[in-house]
Amino acid sequence: MHASPPSPAAPSEPPAPASQQPGAGWPGPVAPTADEPVVQPPRPGPRSVLLAGGMLATSLLLAGLVVLPAPYAVEMPGPTANVLGDQNGTPLITIKGATTYPTTGQLRLTTVSATGTPGYPSSVATVMRGWLSGSDVVLPTEQLVPAGQTQQQINDMNTEEMTSSQENATVAALTELGYKVPATLKVAGTTDGSNAAGKLQDGDVLTSIDGTPIPDYQTLVTTLAAVKPGATVTLGIERGGTTLDVPIVTKARSDGNGALIGVFIAPTFSFPIDVKIQIDGIGGPSAGMMFALGIVDRLTPADIAGGQDIAGTGTMDVTGTVGPIGGIRQKLVGARRDGATWFLAPKSNCGDVVGHVPAGLHVVAVSTLQEAVDAATAIGKGAGSGLPTCS
Repeated sequence: MHASPPSPAAPSEPPAPASQQPGAGWPGPVAPTADEPVVQPPRPGPRSVLLAGGMLATSLLLAGLVVLPAPYAVEMPGPTANVLGDQNGTPLITIKGATTYPTTGQLRLTTVSATGTPGYPSSVATVMRGWLSGSDVVLPTEQLVPAGQTQQQINDMNTEEMTSSQENATVAALTELGYKVPATLKVAGTTDGSNAAGKLQDGDVLTSIDGTPIPDYQTLVTTLAAVKPGATVTLGIERGGTTLDVPIVTKARSDGNGALIGVFIAPTFSFPIDVKIQIDGIGGPSAGMMFALGIVDRLTPADIAGGQDIAGTGTMDVTGTVGPIGGIRQKLVGARRDGATWFLAPKSNCGDVVGHVPAGLHVVAVSTLQEAVDAATAIGKGAGSGLPTCS
């Protein structure tokens, strides 16, 4: 489009100064006539200068505080993942050597995200949001990360715990389904002050207790559960190709369920079928129960979850016991955020659950894998209303 030429000025009007002519920044200041005084803007006083300087300094300080690291850790709801689904096209649970069955529900593992670790410091803004949030927890950094621990050490520990959790979940799930999972029980150390200290060595392989063969970890646990604390048991071991009998005086378990021999065991399992669990970006032991439940669902003809969205958390040992975890309040919020309507919680975490359940989420308290399977089955059938909860 072309612009029209300007109209000629009236003869009585002086030509417009250069600053007012088209193309020179119109409109601009009007040049004063000879009889008009030139008015200068007032000079800022000391108070105005001080106020402006203070506002600028405050703005810069607040901007800096938003990004500066703070000596706090913030735990918040993390992502969830359906163990019956996939991650970037790769199934979280892959099973070979046995018939698997289709599933229609979702079994969600839940997580906690955190700032304040060596690689991910908390900003002041994050801490302030955490204090104002109803689901986040703010705590001193040293309560989350021991002094001197590096991010690599944290990552390595989380990976190790996740690997152990997946192995335990597989053993528990297959045992729940009636499979035998043989194990070589190798000594990995003894506890200080125990009768086993100085008698057993790293690398010894435990083969029997009082003449009873110990072919798997579950047999070891059930056998010791029947021993009266303080009684002497004879451990059959293999050491460097030699068979030995070693008498050990037992001690009481802290939970009162049987006796301890004061030995750390590093089992090597022989799995009857191939179960692979693959998930990236998540570490720690708290997904054990949901992994075990997912394996059972995949290997069971009945569709356990029955189309329901069930979340949960809890450690899992090879005997099928569900253990407590941290951050359950954040996990409850994350589960509901991602669509879950049911949540399986360790019974030992009930004290942290009461009063913190989001609207629309129903919590079921479980202490064993069998209870978790029964609960999920009832929920899948629409009969979850009578299940035990935290109170």
